[in-house]
Amino acid sequence: MTEKLTGALFAAMVENGAAAIELHKDEVNELNVFPVPDGDTGTNMSLTMSNGAAECGRRKPVTVTQAADAAASGLLRGARGNSGVILSLLFRGIAKALKEKETATPSEFAAAMAAGVETAYKAVMKPAEGTILTVSRLASAAAVEASGEPDLESVLIRAMEAGEAALAYTINLNPVLKKAGVIDSGGKGYLYILDGMLKALRGEKIEVTVDSTVREKAEFSDFATEDIHFAYCTEFIVERENDKDPDLLRRFLSEIGDSIVVVDDEEIIKTHVHTNEPGNVLTEALTYGSFLTVKIENMKQQHTHKVLEQAEETEQTPSGPAEPEKHYGIVSVCAGDGMAEIFRDLGVDAIVTGGQTMNPSTEDILKQVDSIPAETVFVLPNNKNIIMAAQQCEPLTEKKVIVIPTATVPQGITAAVTFDASEDDETNASAMQEAAAGVHTAQITYAARDSEFDGTTIRAGEYLSLLDGALAANDADLGTVLRATLEKISAVDPALVTVYYGADVSEDEAGPVGDLAQEIMADAEISVLCGGQPVYYYVISAE
Repeated sequence: MTEKLTGALFAAMVENGAAAIELHKDEVNELNVFPVPDGDTGTNMSLTMSNGAAECGRRKPVTVTQAADAAASGLLRGARGNSGVILSLLFRGIAKALKEKETATPSEFAAAMAAGVETAYKAVMKPAEGTILTVSRLASAAAVEASGEPDLESVLIRAMEAGEAALAYTINLNPVLKKAGVIDSGGKGYLYILDGMLKALRGEKIEVTVDSTVREKAEFSDFATEDIHFAYCTEFIVERENDKDPDLLRRFLSEIGDSIVVVDDEEIIKTHVHTNEPGNVLTEALTYGSFLTVKIENMKQQHTHKVLEQAEETEQTPSGPAEPEKHYGIVSVCAGDGMAEIFRDLGVDAIVTGGQTMNPSTEDILKQVDSIPAETVFVLPNNKNIIMAAQQCEPLTEKKVIVIPTATVPQGITAAVTFDASEDDETNASAMQEAAAGVHTAQITYAARDSEFDGTTIRAGEYLSLLDGALAANDADLGTVLRATLEKISAVDPALVTVYYGADVSEDEAGPVGDLAQEIMADAEISVLCGGQPVYYYVISAE
């Protein structure tokens, strides 16, 4: 029975919570409404929580105040995605409530949980129920009701019981969840974290298995990113539905990749390959049967991130933000060499590599903000799941940060085009936001897993398109999805349509898509540009 919460114990709770969400992140990811390959909720919460745990480990806190401050600081800077930002806000409120305390009683910790919820609700502009906010609010309320209990375990047990009931009801509070028939992923992740924290109170340490290596730590700078000839690590399992010989798949893969492993039996074919053409791999795999699982990772991005991460570890602490040499600067988030080049051509000063496939942290964005020698820095997040992480930069720097809430890369491009260095901050912010709001965006990718949404069955490996965040089309044939998507775009009667083709699409393949767009929208001005974005075959802008 734990009657007092010490700094060491709180740090252990944070570390256990981080381990718990890491172990269960894939289960949380599976609850995402659309089965697109992205920086999913579980992954974002795990990366955010692990940053808080790492900060606790680095500072080795003695008092509960020190531990709560360390966790809050680590989570804030490591926050990724909306779920990660809200998680960081919950711990920020806890830290504020536990100020100047050597230890905390069960009632004080319960009150701190409630303060965390209050902080999160205040910070979120339009709090949505049926989310992690609802689950944390009802869990903390139950903790406060149980704060008369003599031990912390009882308080957390009551919180988890209320949280589980709230989580089950999220499907009825959120229309999107109701259509998809799932509970909220962020709320589920939050409960895994609470469970890990409860286990720490009971003296149970959650271990996360890490593969052993010869070196204690790999040196990613030993080779250059350019030395990675095949960028995408592609893995899948196909349920065999015909007698087609898997040796044919091996031969096909040997022509477009390496590190090939194809294991088969009478029921499935399990495959691993490194390639620059994951879309072609999946298309070929579908000729053998339906996907059971699919996973694609960009190894070049992972390598670059690791090299920078290790370099930062060896650098001295920077003296501070770059001294202003001009009034304005712009930071943009995007993935793909073509997209980055477009932003640079438009005058953007710094690029944060990331987006749908990997949401950058607040710290990632902050470093680029501070690197620009400008008084005022506009940030274009270009993804709805990055907006909140970008906004957390505002109190962390001496510079004035203005986040334009662009939800897609095309919106960011239009906002950058609209920027006028001769105007003042407020005029620019208003004009950029208004211009971005007039942009419709379609994104065409593949389904990473089987799903059911609003009566539509989506199969893993199918082509899938989203138009302004809503399901537009899905089919095993890319041409069918493209035509259906372009026809829906034509309904908004755009004057300008831009097709950005991705890393897995050649210029020759993209040309006919522009022709098809012109056929469907005869009066619109059509452009086809290389975006080079991973995972998304096409991103289409209409305005």
